Amino acid sequence: MSLIISYIIVRFEQISFIMNSKLIFFALSLLIISCKNKEDSTKGTSSRYNDALQYITVLGIAQDGGYPHINNTNEFEAVTSGSIKKELVVSLGIIDKEAKKKFLIEATPDLPEQLAILDAHFLDQDPIINGVFLTHAHIGHYTGLMYFGREAMGAKDINVFAMPKMKSFLESNGPWSQLVTLDNIRIQALKDREPLKVTNEINVTPFTVPHRDEFSETVGYKISGPTKTALFIPDINKWSLWENNIVDEVKKVDYAFLDATFYKDGEIPRPMSEVPHPFIQETIELFNNEVEEIKSKIIFIHFNHSNLLINPENKDRKKLEEEGYRFANTGDVFGL
Repeated sequence: MSLIISYIIVRFEQISFIMNSKLIFFALSLLIISCKNKEDSTKGTSSRYNDALQYITVLGIAQDGGYPHINNTNEFEAVTSGSIKKELVVSLGIIDKEAKKKFLIEATPDLPEQLAILDAHFLDQDPIINGVFLTHAHIGHYTGLMYFGREAMGAKDINVFAMPKMKSFLESNGPWSQLVTLDNIRIQALKDREPLKVTNEINVTPFTVPHRDEFSETVGYKISGPTKTALFIPDINKWSLWENNIVDEVKKVDYAFLDATFYKDGEIPRPMSEVPHPFIQETIELFNNEVEEIKSKIIFIHFNHSNLLINPENKDRKKLEEEGYRFANTGDVFGL
């Protein structure tokens, strides 16, 4: 009998150890999952949507002049030393894995690298791109078209989607007109507020905004997927000059990529009225009374090199992130 009792005690201890181990493993698993979910949510992207069939990815966040910026040798030296990170000029990729199609918004001076990112990390197949949407004729937003030309890729019939004045500008002025005559690009006309169905699941709608329209009109885009929508407004003069209310427009979508060229007045050594944009300070003032859920829809993008909030470690940026605002990072992914 004593042997039986001893056996029972030993088995009970073994079972208790196994059960405790399983409980510990289960608790650790929950902790890891919890931390991972928190990490994903604070990134504002990303890995939660890796399996999405339709999504947007950020391919660049800098204003037209890029970062580092011309006439700022210290910035180039800082990139070389590793104390700051190079940032590509503002662009979004739109990917539909189900339709096997990918699109760019903006043809930036960094277009070759941005197309390589799309190929390497998102969708690698011919053609190199199914279409490029342009917002306006400022250097960071269309000059990358040059790489489709005879001197570089020698592309064939790349679809370029543009508003009427932008279309006319490209067709009537060299060297862009050569891209048209050699059929490197095929310009497709857009109409204000008229949705364009680019795949069965994704629509892209242009809408005009007030900006310095020396050579073309300026548009933002609304990107609509099967479950989510996004605004993309990298350039606008001031929110008060737009016929729409930006607070109302942000409330209608899931993501709002908004002009963050400058943080505040006086940050460049020339009159800022020459390059009007809504300061980040002005934008957040409009959203001061909104709940965090609304603020978190805003993803600031299109940073001038002078804007200290381009640095993820900036204390003012961290404070705004605590309030819910988000800042675009190259590589971020947003499910549609």
